[in-house]
Amino acid sequence: MSIHTEVAGLPSAKAPAAAAPGAARRSWARNGPAYLFLLPWLIGFFGLTLGPALASLYLSFTDYDLIRSPNWVGAANYVRIATADPKFASAMSVTFLYVALSVPLKLGFALLVALAFNRGLKGLPVYRAIFYLPSLLGSSVAIAVLWRQLFASDGLVNMALWQFFGIEGPSWISNPDYSLYTLVVLAVWQFGSPMIIFLAGLRQIPTDMYEAAEIDGASKTRQFFRITLPLLTPVIFFNAVIQTIDAFKAFTPAFIISEGTGGPINSTLFYTLYLYQEAFGFLRMGYASALAWILVVIVAAFTAFSFLSARYWVHYDD
Repeated sequence: MSIHTEVAGLPSAKAPAAAAPGAARRSWARNGPAYLFLLPWLIGFFGLTLGPALASLYLSFTDYDLIRSPNWVGAANYVRIATADPKFASAMSVTFLYVALSVPLKLGFALLVALAFNRGLKGLPVYRAIFYLPSLLGSSVAIAVLWRQLFASDGLVNMALWQFFGIEGPSWISNPDYSLYTLVVLAVWQFGSPMIIFLAGLRQIPTDMYEAAEIDGASKTRQFFRITLPLLTPVIFFNAVIQTIDAFKAFTPAFIISEGTGGPINSTLFYTLYLYQEAFGFLRMGYASALAWILVVIVAAFTAFSFLSARYWVHYDD
């Protein structure tokens, strides 16, 4: 009898299971609203970003043309890219040259304008908005069409050269020696976004450092290289990474100005434009997916190298 009493007095083995639904309800009451607010982002991330990315990774190992079912070919697409595709090498060289020219020029010009604004200017918010506007419009189709008209053989640029200097300019966009540089100029014209970030960084530098440097007799140039640049390196690093990734992804200006051909003589054949041609021009979706993943690896490698090298030249407060 005592044994039955003791057993009866013990907690039932099913008690935790009975309490589990109550704990789950309390957890949902506490965290449910957060999950509901996150639901649109989760749907977008898994349905529009991660899902298509994994699908393209699979398609990069197939022969797929949007009509027939994907045919598994293994690494054949990557082998062809590395050994039997001269346009891949051409697109890579054009893209790397564009990145190497446009990013430093854009950042340098943005920093110069930010330094001028940091000295104090009446109506600064108005000028800041005006100079930021090209960053909002520069990647649009309308601006690319306007740029093509500006640099045509009878465009405004050649008219100005003839009117003021008596120089008969070439057809900039039709000459393979100059066509890429018109796109570089368009990229530099979109300096507003890094300029705003540089200006914010300059406003964070303590003024007493400059006052102490002036007392010690340091010139403006020395102050710039000894105070401004070192303290601005985190901002420079951020702008460099963001602008380089954007330069690798540039597509609209080259597509519009070359009318989708990458010409003349592949001089404006950006990597993204070549990828577009393979995917939607020739319906080689598997091959285009392989090209896309190579671009992902290139951008990831650059970003990793940037972060690894940052410890040697980026100076933080600590």
